[in-house]
Amino acid sequence: MQDSSWKPPLRRLGPTAAMMGLLAVFAVAPTLFFAGQKAPQPIPSPNAPDPSFPSGMNGPGIKDPDAKTLDRQNQAEVKAEVEKLYALVFELREQMKQTDANSTLSLTVVKKAQQIEKLAKEIRERAKN
Repeated sequence: MQDSSWKPPLRRLGPTAAMMGLLAVFAVAPTLFFAGQKAPQPIPSPNAPDPSFPSGMNGPGIKDPDAKTLDRQNQAEVKAEVEKLYALVFELREQMKQTDANSTLSLTVVKKAQQIEKLAKEIRERAKN
């Protein structure tokens, strides 16, 4: 006697195997299809600068002064400003020694502190550049 509900194992796997085969084809096909093609090159912008054209609107730019000369000059100016800052801090220190701890600070002390702060910021900016 044969059981009519019995099916061979390959028949039951048929739709599943077909789906797996299709998925494999769809997964591999793009890589095989595009393997021989090169990636498209971007189109340069019409507003982009032309690398063969010299910099500047009217041809080559004006040459800057020697960087070493500017650096030496900048260092000399920073040194002079630091000396001035040191003198201002010393003056402020002397004024603070003369004031009483219980009294309010005089306007000259406050102005001197603001002047020191401004000079310190200028030195910091100059040192960055």
